[in-house]
Amino acid sequence: MIAHIATTAFQGIETLAIDVQVSITGGLPAFTIVGLPDKAVAESRERVRSALSAIGLALPPKRITVNLAPADVLKEGSHFDLPIALGLLVGMQILEAGLVSRYVVLGELGLDGSIAAVAGVLPAALAAQGADKGLICPAAQGGEAAWAGANEILAPPGLLDLLNHLKGVTTLARPQPEINTSNPPLPDLADVRGQESARRALEVAAAGGHNLLMIGPPGAGKSMLAQRLPSLLPPLTPAEALEVSMIHSVAGRLEGGRLLRRRPFRDPHHTATPAALTGGGPRARPGEISLAHNGVLFLDELPEFQRPALEALRQPLESGRVSVARAAQSVTYPARFQLVAAMNPCRCGWLDDPARACSRAPRCAEEYQNRLSGPLLDRLDLTVEVPAVHPLDLVRLTPGEASASVAARVAQARARQAERYAGLGILVNALADGDLLTQVATPDAAGLALLAEATEHLHLSARAYHRVLRVARTLADLEGADSVQRPHIAEALAYRRRSAKL
Repeated sequence: MIAHIATTAFQGIETLAIDVQVSITGGLPAFTIVGLPDKAVAESRERVRSALSAIGLALPPKRITVNLAPADVLKEGSHFDLPIALGLLVGMQILEAGLVSRYVVLGELGLDGSIAAVAGVLPAALAAQGADKGLICPAAQGGEAAWAGANEILAPPGLLDLLNHLKGVTTLARPQPEINTSNPPLPDLADVRGQESARRALEVAAAGGHNLLMIGPPGAGKSMLAQRLPSLLPPLTPAEALEVSMIHSVAGRLEGGRLLRRRPFRDPHHTATPAALTGGGPRARPGEISLAHNGVLFLDELPEFQRPALEALRQPLESGRVSVARAAQSVTYPARFQLVAAMNPCRCGWLDDPARACSRAPRCAEEYQNRLSGPLLDRLDLTVEVPAVHPLDLVRLTPGEASASVAARVAQARARQAERYAGLGILVNALADGDLLTQVATPDAAGLALLAEATEHLHLSARAYHRVLRVARTLADLEGADSVQRPHIAEALAYRRRSAKL
C-alpha cells in the first residue's frame, strides 16, 4: 500500500500542491527520500525517526521510500517533516488513510516529537481552503491559519497530540484568528521642531503615496522625519493586511502567527546587497522591498548603498513587483512600497557651512550626488532640503503639529482618491498613469502654461512630467480642490530635484 499525504511547496507567495507518497516494502532496511529534495528535506529522515521513537514507535526494518511528487519541482524547507511522518504512520497501519486524506499538512518535527513553526502557513491555509481541505499545522501558527476560512484546522503542539486527536482519544480545540496588537506606539510628528518644508513634504508623500528624498546635513532630522511617516498613513485594509501577512509568512517573519495591521517600515543598512533588497538566496526568499509591500522602505545614506542594489529598485518602483530569477526557478513577489530616502549633500555633510565643509567643496558635493543615477532620481516624486536646526531652537521652538492632526488630513485626501479611482484597483495618486492621469490631473490654463515653461527650462522627462501632475493632484486633494491649479503645479515643481548645489 502506498500512503498519500497532501502538502505544499512555495513559489513566491503562490503554492504548489505536493503529494507525499510513502511506500513500505520488503527488502534491506533503508529510508530514501526522492523527488528533488533539498538538504533540509533530506535530513527529515533523522528528525522523523527520532520523533516517532519519542512517542514509542519504531520504524519497521523494511525498505521505506518517500516520493515528493511532482518529482521535477525543487522541494525546500523543513515543513515536509510532518507529512512524511503521517505517511509513515498510515503505511505502518497505525492511522487509517481516510483520517488524513482530507488535510493539507505541514510542520517541522523536533527530536522529542514536538511540532515547530514553519514558514508559509498562511498561503498554505488559503490553498487548503481553495481545495476544500482542512489544514494541519504547528500550534504556534494556528491563529495564522484560522484567517483562511471555515475548513477544519488542527494545530497540535506535538505529534502525539495529533495522533490522539485523529484516533479520537482527545480533541484539539480549533484555533482562533489573531492580529498583532503588541506593537509599540508610533513616533509622533510633534517631536520634530522646525523643518516646516520637510513636514509639508512628508504630509504630501503620505497623502498621495509618493516617493520622497530628503537632503540635509547630519543631525538635521531626516531619519526622525522618516520614522514618523507610518504615523501619518492609514491602517492596512483587510485585503492589504492579508497580502502583507502572506509575504511575511513565506519569509518566516509573522510573529506568533498573528496577522499584521500596521504598515511595514523597513530600514535596511546601506551595506545591504542587491539580493537582500530585492530578494534571492538559495530559496529565493522575499527581500526588503517585498517585506515593505504596502508600507515604507527607508534608505538612509542613499549614496552609500551599492550602485547595483539601487539600480535594482528601478523596475519594482514602476511595476510594483519584483521577479527573482534563478537557474532552477523564477519567483515573483509583490513590491508596491513607498520609498523614503535620506542623504547628506556631500560626503562630509557640511556643504553649506564654510567653517566645516571640506576643502574640495563644492566639487565633492557633485561627485557624491552623482553616485545616484538620473533614472533612479527621476522616480522620486518629492525632493526636499532639510537644513540644520540650531540647538537653541530645539528649546525655543514650540512643538509641531501632532501626527493625529496631519493623519486626519491625509485620510481625507486618500478618501477623495479612493472615491475617484473606485473600481480601478488604484488607491493613491502615485499609481495613476496614462489617460487616467491626464483626465484627473490636467491643470487649468495658467497651470498648464507654467508646466510647459518648466518642462523646457528643467528638461523634464515624460516620467518626471507625469510625476509633477501626480503630486499636483495630491496637493489639490489636500486642499479639497476639484481641479489642479497653478499654485499646485508651482509647489509640485518646487519638489523636483535640482543639480548639486554649487
